Amino acid sequence: MPRNVAVSVGLRSERGPILLSLMLATALVALDATIIATASATIARELGGFEQLPWLFSTYLLAQAVSTPVFGRLADVLGRKRLMLAGVGLFFLGSVLCGAAPTMELLIAGRVLQGLGAGAVMPVSMTIAADIYTLEERAKTQGYLASVWAISAVVGPTLGGVFSEFTSWRWIFLVNVPLCALAAWMLARRYHEPAREGSREPIDYIGAGLLAGGSTLLLLGLLEGGTRWAWVSPASVAIFAAGLLLLATFALHGRRTRHPIVDVSILRRRVVGVSTAISLLVGVVVLGLSTYVPIYAQGVLGTGPLVAGFALAAMTIGWPLSASNAGRLYLRMGFRLTAVVGTCLVVVGTALTLLLGASSSVLAVAAACFVIGAGMGLTAVPTLIAAQSQASFSERGAVTGTNMFARSLGSAVGVAVCGAIVNARTTLGPDGTPAGPGLMSAVHLVFWLLAAVAVALVALAALMPADRQAARQRRAETAATQAAAA
Repeated sequence: MPRNVAVSVGLRSERGPILLSLMLATALVALDATIIATASATIARELGGFEQLPWLFSTYLLAQAVSTPVFGRLADVLGRKRLMLAGVGLFFLGSVLCGAAPTMELLIAGRVLQGLGAGAVMPVSMTIAADIYTLEERAKTQGYLASVWAISAVVGPTLGGVFSEFTSWRWIFLVNVPLCALAAWMLARRYHEPAREGSREPIDYIGAGLLAGGSTLLLLGLLEGGTRWAWVSPASVAIFAAGLLLLATFALHGRRTRHPIVDVSILRRRVVGVSTAISLLVGVVVLGLSTYVPIYAQGVLGTGPLVAGFALAAMTIGWPLSASNAGRLYLRMGFRLTAVVGTCLVVVGTALTLLLGASSSVLAVAAACFVIGAGMGLTAVPTLIAAQSQASFSERGAVTGTNMFARSLGSAVGVAVCGAIVNARTTLGPDGTPAGPGLMSAVHLVFWLLAAVAVALVALAALMPADRQAARQRRAETAATQAAAA
């Protein structure tokens, strides 16, 4: 801990610009997750290959999810700054390739590079923020990073529509080029990572390959199952079987390797294991809402895409608002009670969605989403910070990357399960989205599923350790800071 505090004290005058560079890099990732949606039809018309359009989204999500735990661990081995700059560089190259792509195949390749860059930027930026800010300050900084996603959820689709209609869809990607350069320049100039002691650990290339391959197949099966192929088709069974086999081999390899790329044993620590499980269920709830609230608002309530998007944006507004104030709660009450309060709010919000019907107002939808977002801010952020606080400096990147990978896996599971529920009761409309008289009942079943997951979140939050880890660590950091200042 004194080492971490020394980093914080030594960088105190530089922390503002560093945080700004992290927010800028996060904004690139967040915008590219949403900005392409409104321009996808224009892209398909110009480049052709409409049947390949879903891969613009799937490949980005796959590359990001699969690389996140690997890059998180590499940040512990090779250094945060090096991996962060590599992530921004990959995103830069991907953006250039996407902006200049003459074919859909090259555009998809560029999206893969962007996804790999995002897989480095997201965990490493959160790890750097945990390194340079004290426990008391981390909730507020995580709230700032979360606010970037809130803004991007509203701004991204709007910018995508503006670029595709008034200039060219290529500017969706080319606008990233100067922003990547600015973020890299600010980080390279301001962030001075402390020198590492001792020899560098060897990199587990075999483990990285097994983890990446198994995760890719598992997530691919979850994302494409029920759409490109049936769940019980030979292709689906083969993909899941191969993915599970590679992941099982990865687990066996990790037990025999002194320095595995991701040490699965860290999940045995109660705080880290519970936090990772919570992150997985958070992914289920967030993606379930993000996918089907707009479909419900448009297909049942008859609103336009813009109004439906604003209803969902209430969740991304409530999240950073509560996350920025979570520090006051967990420093007084501890991580467990804060997480219990947050998950109970998620239960309340999902219960409100069960009251929605065919004649509900958009404001009622937005209110439910806002309550869920507020609960998530008191759940996802404190539990991640709790896991980071239980990790040493040399483990923090791996813990953060594993936590974020669990959320990506939960998102894929949520989309798959909710999609199976909705597809069983509805038909696809002309625009490829669920429609028909069974849409309301199908979405209502999705809301019931999310409510059940919210209850499971409360049970997991209650499993967090009951000690006042936050208070004890705050006193330790304060004493170390005073000693360093003296």
